[in-house]
Amino acid sequence: MRNKGTVNLPLHNGRVPRWLFDKMVELSRCITEVLIEEYDQAEFLKRITDPYWFQALSCTIGFDWHSSGTTTTTCGALKLALDPEEHGIAILGGKGRASRNTPKEIRNLENYFQIKSKRCEEMSYASKLAAKVDNGCIQDQYQLYHHSFIVTEKGDWGVIQQGMNDKNSYARRYHWISDELNGFIDEPHKGVCCDKKGNNVLNMTDKRSEESRGISVDLINDNPEHLKKYLRRKNQTSLDSFIENYEMPMRHQVLDIDISKRGWETLKRAYEIQPKDYEELISLKGMGPKKIRALALVSDLVYGSKPSWKDPVKYSFAHGGKDGTPFPVDEDIYNSTISKLRTVLEQAKVGEKDKKYALKRLNKLVQI
Repeated sequence: MRNKGTVNLPLHNGRVPRWLFDKMVELSRCITEVLIEEYDQAEFLKRITDPYWFQALSCTIGFDWHSSGTTTTTCGALKLALDPEEHGIAILGGKGRASRNTPKEIRNLENYFQIKSKRCEEMSYASKLAAKVDNGCIQDQYQLYHHSFIVTEKGDWGVIQQGMNDKNSYARRYHWISDELNGFIDEPHKGVCCDKKGNNVLNMTDKRSEESRGISVDLINDNPEHLKKYLRRKNQTSLDSFIENYEMPMRHQVLDIDISKRGWETLKRAYEIQPKDYEELISLKGMGPKKIRALALVSDLVYGSKPSWKDPVKYSFAHGGKDGTPFPVDEDIYNSTISKLRTVLEQAKVGEKDKKYALKRLNKLVQI
């Protein structure tokens, strides 16, 4: 059964010790090579984009089970560990400024994987849309700051990205995979792990928002000038004229839809383009969270088409955690794990029969 959603993780300050990060790189390389030997690159992609398995990998290589750093550090370790030419897998993007290098790194894949330029353009579009959806169509107050784009030599891709909520110091991770995608809008995520669920989260990817999405497109294609009469009415009669001693809140949190002059220009450009569907609408430059929210709220106000306000929202240690919780990393055991994996991989290269025998031995070792 396919789950949908995100992972919430608290912000932990500090850095991974260099000696431990080097071992994370080495162990994550060994684990990936075992997966490729036993299965293929597609299986690695399937697992790494599953939030449960990703969390398990982070814990196995020695990271905190619940820290926001599991995303940035594990993806960083994998990026260093995997050679596109050797492993047939490329980890692109990363944290902060590194995430903005993703389009350029996708174009460079033609040198490694012989992927056609058209396919590279499609992947660049996928990278852009995944970020747009998780920042604008799901308004959960988590601002994206990490974007990893994982590609196999056959051109299959996955996304692991993370946003930070400055108010509660929690991070939220979003997972995507190309072969389970039915478009970028209708519940596109793969897997879910979460221990914090938000209230009043505008979720335009929910199936229940389908009608609202359609009306949002109609509102733009009709004429965005019509929106102003709903969002910026002047000289309205106040409630004080009819009711005495009734106090209303200073501001209704749901109606955070103030649109700037530049924002109205974006809506006018969208009107000139006449987007054919919601995906094309949100892909337009400048179509950010406030415009998406305004269209959703007007579709509810005028047409009674309610968008979804449901937040789209599991693991254990093998070697301990970097902060000593639930127990300190034991360097000898860590080295032993890497050594055993190396031995298995070497034995796996001698032939199919011996490979299966070596992997059976690994299974026994794991169960000890």
